[in-house]
Amino acid sequence: MKIGILTSGGDCAGLNAVMRGFGKAIANINPEVEIYGITGGYAGLINREYRQMKLGEFSGILNLGGTILGTSRQPYKKLIQVEENSKVAQMKENYRKMDLDVLVVLGGRGTHKTAALLSGEGLNVIAVPKTIDNDIWGTDFTFGFHSAVNVATECLDRLKTTAASHGRVMVMEIMGNKAGWLTLYAGIGGGADIILIPEIPYDIDNVIKCANCCVTKKQGYCIIAVAEGAMDKDEAVLPKKERMQKRAERNEITVSNRIAKTISEKLNVETRVVVPGHIQRGGSPSPYDRVICTQMGAYAAKLAGEKRFGVTVALNGEKMVANNLADVAGKTNFVPPKHELVRAAKDIGTSFGD
Repeated sequence: MKIGILTSGGDCAGLNAVMRGFGKAIANINPEVEIYGITGGYAGLINREYRQMKLGEFSGILNLGGTILGTSRQPYKKLIQVEENSKVAQMKENYRKMDLDVLVVLGGRGTHKTAALLSGEGLNVIAVPKTIDNDIWGTDFTFGFHSAVNVATECLDRLKTTAASHGRVMVMEIMGNKAGWLTLYAGIGGGADIILIPEIPYDIDNVIKCANCCVTKKQGYCIIAVAEGAMDKDEAVLPKKERMQKRAERNEITVSNRIAKTISEKLNVETRVVVPGHIQRGGSPSPYDRVICTQMGAYAAKLAGEKRFGVTVALNGEKMVANNLADVAGKTNFVPPKHELVRAAKDIGTSFGD
């Protein structure tokens, strides 16, 4: 059996751990297996850039961040444009030139859409869900998510002490453009006073009221966790293009600085904006991620051994299952506004600005 494996899209902790789980498990299933690492994501498949991997390469990488194969973004929208169809044809041709029996892809929503496209074109594909946003439909968690939660939570913990020392309002911008899972989990775990996520548009007056209460009546400072995709109620009713145009006119990309500036002006209190950015993607996977990465990799190997293609691995409770790529592609796992975590946070006094 000849297997190609690649990592695509944004990097995150756990990519190497999944490859380790897959490589070790498939070698036990089929000792004669040949694994070809495709470098640089789908771009590597387009350009036929790959190397045969030795079994030893899958050892010692459980706790290693990043990806030993490298990664890149290959936007799905560009792939399906008429002038770009040659790239899909190149991937199909190179898959066959490499004489692969299956292609294993590790990636997020965009990666899964491309995987579904290739599966529909007749390639044998198995995907594994990766993203710090936890926004892939059909799985309880994606790998990389909990590691990012740990990092963001630690950042919030550290902000508390400096906020308390100076009596400041600290606004921390957390990754998550469409789905607010990372901000929700980190905000609760880090004890944020206010959590703002894309799924629950906020009213700035409510945010100011809560911040003022924290500074003047409670602990003397305020911590606000803001997803990069958060928006106020006025923005929420606008088409995305118009919303982004208005932000561009104000020379802003996200709302974090606007929120901080408004609070500072209305309450006459020092505010600071902190953006951990790609720190949330880097470093070693958390113990939890190492466990589910091993499970997901091993389950992907089982699927390959059973020749179950056109599927993606998913965590359902304590079990690994397989979802059809066609059912997952194009769907987003949003935070339900009435999710039990949202309710729990509200029960203890956390504001969502709504």
